[in-house]
Amino acid sequence: MKTVVHVTHEAVQKIGGIGAVLHGLLTSRTYSAAVDRDILLGPLFTTDGPASSRLGGNGEVLYSSIDGIVGHPQAQQFAEIERKYNVSIVYGRKTFFDPATGVRANPEVILFDVRRFDQYQINSFKARLFERFQIESNKYEHVWDYEQYCRIAEPGLEVLHAIGACAGHEPAVIVSHEYMGMPTALAAIMQGPELFRTIFYAHEVATMRRLVEDHPGHDTMFYNVLEQAHVQGATVEDVFGSQDFFYKHPLVRAAQYCDNVFAVGDYVIKELQFLDKAFDSHATNLAYNGVPAFKISVEEKLASRGRLQQYCQNLLGYSPDHVLTHVTRLVRSKGLWRDIRVLEQFEKLCRKENRTAVLFVLSTESVGRRSDDILNMEADYKWPVAHREGHPDLTGGEAAFYAGVQEFNARSRNCKIVYMNQFGFDRKTCGSRMPAEMEFMDIRKGSDAEFGQSIYEPFGIAQVEPISFGGICVFTNVCGCAGFVRHAAGGKPSPNIIEADYTKLDAIKGGDIEDLLKLDRAKRDYLETCIGKDIADELFKRLPVTREQFAGFVERGYELARKMSWEVVARDYVLPGIGRALERKQPAKAVKAAV
Repeated sequence: MKTVVHVTHEAVQKIGGIGAVLHGLLTSRTYSAAVDRDILLGPLFTTDGPASSRLGGNGEVLYSSIDGIVGHPQAQQFAEIERKYNVSIVYGRKTFFDPATGVRANPEVILFDVRRFDQYQINSFKARLFERFQIESNKYEHVWDYEQYCRIAEPGLEVLHAIGACAGHEPAVIVSHEYMGMPTALAAIMQGPELFRTIFYAHEVATMRRLVEDHPGHDTMFYNVLEQAHVQGATVEDVFGSQDFFYKHPLVRAAQYCDNVFAVGDYVIKELQFLDKAFDSHATNLAYNGVPAFKISVEEKLASRGRLQQYCQNLLGYSPDHVLTHVTRLVRSKGLWRDIRVLEQFEKLCRKENRTAVLFVLSTESVGRRSDDILNMEADYKWPVAHREGHPDLTGGEAAFYAGVQEFNARSRNCKIVYMNQFGFDRKTCGSRMPAEMEFMDIRKGSDAEFGQSIYEPFGIAQVEPISFGGICVFTNVCGCAGFVRHAAGGKPSPNIIEADYTKLDAIKGGDIEDLLKLDRAKRDYLETCIGKDIADELFKRLPVTREQFAGFVERGYELARKMSWEVVARDYVLPGIGRALERKQPAKAVKAAV
C-alpha cells in the first residue's frame, strides 16, 4: 500500500503552481496506478461559511467539529487530538478530474484550524526543532505564515496515524510542497523512517527568489554570481550575508534532512547547492512540471486565432497580422516590462514590412471583477483599451504596469498592447466587445507567440502551455521549463522555442562577484534593450504567415508537449523519486545543537 501525503497550502484551492502540480499528478494515469492512497494536508484558512464550503468545489466533508459533523468512525480519535492541541479538524475527500486523461482522483483532505493552538504543545515542538535541526523558531513567532505550518505538524501526523496512513507495508511518504510542509516533514523524521519517509518538493528556493527580486540587477546579477560562487565553493551567506532573518530560509535549508529532494528545474538544484553545501551530496532529482498536451488541427488553431483578431478589431479597429500573448500573475518575478522592451524593437520591424501586431496581456493582482463592473467600465471609458486607477479598475501594481503600456501605445503605430486586468477570457467576464464564441482556451490555442521572460521562474508552466497548440514560446534560460524543453527536443533547437538569455554580459562589463553585486538598473536596462532587439529579430523571422507554416508549428508543438506531459513527469521523474525515498537505507540524521 503506497501512501503519499502532500502537505501544502493548496490542499483545497488552486492558487498557483503547486495546485497545478497536484492536479497534474493526481489525474495522471501513471501516477494514480502506482499510488494507492493520496492525502492532502494543510491549514484551514477560514471558518466562515457553511460546511459545504470547507473543501471547496467537488469536496465532501466527512468530519468537521466546527460544523457538528462528527459521525465518522474515527470521530473519537479526532476529538482527542483536537483536545490535546486545541485545534479543530476538517476531514473529507475532494474530487479531481481531468477530461483529457479521463482520470478521476478522490484524495483525502485533512485541514486544521490552529488559531487557538495549545501553547505548551507548540513550545515543546519548537524546542525539538531546535534540538534536532537547529531551527530557532523564536525569531519567527511573529510571522503567522511560519507559525501556522509549525502548528499543523504534530496534529497532522496524529491524524495520519488515526486514519491508518502508517499501517501499510511501506512507510507513508510525506511530501513537503515548499517550505510550508517542512515542519510536518521534520516532525515525521523525528518519529522515525519505519513510519515515514520525507521528500522536499522544491517548487522554488525561497531565499533565492527574494534575492533575485529585490536586487536591481535581478537575474543578470544573481545567476552570474551563482556561477562564480560555485567555482569558489562559496554559499549564499558567504556572498549575501546571513539569511536567518528570513523565516523561510531555515525551513528550506532543513530539506537536507529529507530522504529526497525534487527540483522542478535545473537551476533549482544549483540554487539549493548555493543555499547549503550539504545539497552537493544530497539525494536530489529533477521533477519537472508537466505541460498540457492537446492535439488540435490547424483549422482549430486558425479559428481561435481569428477570434483573437476579431477582438482586436472590435477594440482597436484593425485585424493584426500577428497575435502575441502573455498570461501570468502580476508579480515582479514575471518581468512584464521585458515584453515592452521586445515590442519596442518589434514595432520597428513591423513598420519596415508594413505588418501589424497586438499583444494581449492577461494579468491582475486582484480577484475577478464583477461582470457588471466590467460592462460599466467598458461603456464609460472603453475598458480594456483605457483604464482608470482605483476600484473597480486598476490596483496600485496594475497602474504601475499600465503606465508603461500607455507610454508604449502612445509611441507605437503598428503594434499595440491591450492590458486586461481580469482573468477569464469570454464575453461574460470581459465585456460585450469580445466575440460571443470566445472562450479562455482561445488565448492559448490562437496565440502566435507567448511571452514569459521571467527574472525568477523555477519552472513556468504558463510559459509553455501554448506550445501544444503551435505557439512560439519565449522564455528565459533560467526558467526551469527551458531544461525540460531541451530534454524533450533532444538537445536540438526548435523553431517553436525562443530562449532569452538575460544573464549574458556581452553588452556590459562583467567582472567578479563584487562588481556584479553593484550592477544597477541603468546597466540592466541597457542589457535588456540589447537582448530585446535580438529576441524581436528572431521572433519576427519565425512568426508563421501561411497555413502551411501554422500547420508545421502545430505539429512540432504537439510532439514537444507530448514528451513533456504529466504522464512523462510521473513515469520518469516523480515515481522513481518516491521509490528512491522509500529505498533509502539510512535517512539523513540531524546534528543536535550544542548545549
